[in-house]
Amino acid sequence: MKLSVANDASAGPTRYGDVIYERIIAMIADGKFPVNERLPPETRLAEIFGASRPVVRDALERLRADGLIVSRKGSGSYVRQRPDSSVLKMVPVGSLADVQRFFEFRAGLEAEAAELAARDWQPADKERITAAFLKIEECLRESRLGAEEDQEFHDAIAIATGNQFHITARELFRSHFAIGHSVTRSLSLKRTPEQIRMVQDEHAAIVQAIFARREAEAHDAMKRHILNARARMFQGV
Repeated sequence: MKLSVANDASAGPTRYGDVIYERIIAMIADGKFPVNERLPPETRLAEIFGASRPVVRDALERLRADGLIVSRKGSGSYVRQRPDSSVLKMVPVGSLADVQRFFEFRAGLEAEAAELAARDWQPADKERITAAFLKIEECLRESRLGAEEDQEFHDAIAIATGNQFHITARELFRSHFAIGHSVTRSLSLKRTPEQIRMVQDEHAAIVQAIFARREAEAHDAMKRHILNARARMFQGV
């Protein structure tokens, strides 16, 4: 069956790639492209989706970057892991690539915020961050989603920078942050207690580095946390 996206005149080349990227993820999640099996070659995928090979190649590059597929020299691309199909239901249709790009943006932005927070936090900031961290802990004990509490934790760190641009960025992109927090927290509820604890341990590492005023460590801990959250979106549950 040919799934054409080429007739969408409002979409540019990148948009075509995003649509195909999402379609392939859906087919992997549905088991149509099984784990450890080779994907059809670029020419065949181009036929299936009614797109050019460069557009298909762009989608495959993103899938490789996300760890969903892996290339084997002289053999093609193979499915590496199967994400939970619910991830596609948690974001607006056609926007999954943008959600992933926003995680990339967050990794840089929030790592810098954590570094500044480690340098400049005041007693009121310490209370705010601690309270937000404990709220997440309470959500874990009660098996609640905790998306708003997670967002509050990251907001508290932005406030601790004392830099209005970090605070404004949180407000300007609030809906984007909310989607990311909601997706990752929703998926975490399906994971083992050990996996859920690992996420909170990442938060704890950030908090400890900030309160100890270890700026570089806070930067790295936050960046690692955001990139791990991005990767966890596509881990099977």
